[in-house]
Formats: sequence, C-alpha cells, structure tokens
Amino acid sequence: MNQPLERPVGSGTGGSSSDLTARAEQAARFVLERVPGTSPRIGLVLGSGLGGLADRFEAAEAIPYSELPGFPEPAVVGHAGVLVLGTLAGVPAVAMRGRAHLYEGHPVREATFPIRVLAALGIQGLFLSNAAGAINPEFRPGDLMAIRDHINLMGRNPLVGSVVPGDPRFPDLSAAWDPELRQVLHEASRSTGATLREGVYAAVLGPSFETPAEIRMLERLGADAVGMSTVPELITARARGVRCFGVSCLTNYAAGISSQPLDHQEVIETTERVADQFQDLVTAAVAAADRRITAASSD
Repeated sequence: MNQPLERPVGSGTGGSSSDLTARAEQAARFVLERVPGTSPRIGLVLGSGLGGLADRFEAAEAIPYSELPGFPEPAVVGHAGVLVLGTLAGVPAVAMRGRAHLYEGHPVREATFPIRVLAALGIQGLFLSNAAGAINPEFRPGDLMAIRDHINLMGRNPLVGSVVPGDPRFPDLSAAWDPELRQVLHEASRSTGATLREGVYAAVLGPSFETPAEIRMLERLGADAVGMSTVPELITARARGVRCFGVSCLTNYAAGISSQPLDHQEVIETTERVADQFQDLVTAAVAAADRRITAASSD
C-alpha cells in the first residue's frame, strides 16, 4: 500500500514546465489518496458568493486548499478555499469553492495550477463561474449570463514560457467557450425557469474597479460584462483538452452606468439573492453536459 503523500513545503513557488506537470500529477495523487475511488468527470470553479452549490454535492468529501500541494489560498470574501468531491445530480464531480486571483499577487501559472490538477484527476468538462459588472445596458444586477466569448485584458496568459508537456504551443480559442455546452445552459434555464442572458466577458487584472472611461471603452470593444478572473483558468483548461462552459452572475452595474458607488459587499449580497436560481441552473446543466460529453467521447 502506498504511503500517504505529505504536502510539500514550498510547492507553490513555480519551476520548470515539466515540474509543473509533475506537481499537478502529485497533487492529483494526493487527492486520490484522501478520497479513494474518486473519478470526477465534471469540474466546477465557484466564484464570489457562489460556493453554496457545493452544499448540493452528495457523498461529499472536502479538502482545504491549505492541505493540497501547490494550491494557492484565496484571501477574498466569498472564496472559502476548499476542494469538494462527490456527485452532483448523479455526476461524479469536483468543485473548487473559491479561487486565487492574480491581483492577490499570485503568478498566473500558480493561480491556474488547480485547473491542471482537476485535469489530472480526469475531468472532461469544466464549469466556470464568476461575479461580474454589467456593461450591456439591457442587463441588470441579478441577471445570469452564459459566457459566449471573452476579451483578455489582464496582460497575463498562463501559457507564457516554455511549453508544458501535453499543452499545445498555440491553442485554438475560436470556440473556447464550448457552443454545445452553452446550449446546454440555455436548455437548463428553460427547464428550471431561470432567466439566462448571453454575452462577452471582459477580464481585467484589478483589484480596483474600472473607471467610467474604461467601461465605455469595454462597451465599444463588445464586452457585455467585466470581471477579474476566469479567463486564465479557461485558457489552461483548453490547453489540457477540457471542454469549458460558464456563467457570470451580474452583481452590479459597471462604473458610470449607475451613479451608485461600487462596493464588494454589493457583489456578495447580489450573489446571495440569486443563489438558489443559480444553483438550480448549474445543477441541471451539469447533468446534461455530462451526457453530451460522454456521448461525444463514445462516437
């Protein structure tokens, strides 16, 4: 019988590309030793105030990020920093309750390291969520938006540097947000009664909220919502061959659209207000997405 893995000291300090792969595989083995027999097919990243979905997991096992090799710990309100494994809607799944953000000072390859671990655990689909500010004048706080595409204005890309074994050098992002899985979200919205918008998510570095002039620029660039996360995770997952879909919870009007000052507390309050609707939508979508992915892999 293998000896239990200990959490390596300094495991989040970076290193070579081959070391990144080895670390991800080591962290995955650590998870498998803590939760024997687990084999998640769908991964979920639950953003600001949205971690309550993990409470719907059955036969759930939770591991704090502080115990996981290489996992950076989030320090933002609404991000618990716990990995949850179990089943959601009958689907073997793993959820990240919270994420580390680049504006906390994490290097981009370290902030996205947990995605590599989820891929090493065998996920075939990844659901990404975030809280975002509404730019599209037709959208309102409390709306949910299926992400159709994104604009990366973070000035960071997790694939910069030498190629990680198994990653393509130039991954195609022309359909990064999987059209078939996005359709699953719309079908789930109809079955649950949730209102679901669709649009383009602009990712900025933060942590300051945007200025009104920056929001006018983003609107002219074609963005419907703006936030400070998600895109590096999407890029990493696609480099590992994982299909991705996601939803932004629009928690406030972006700067200049409303006269109300921007505040993170509003973000938390809005996500709590729409939590049940959001969780119903995602629960239904995970089951349908798993069926679509399984059917495609068997063709």
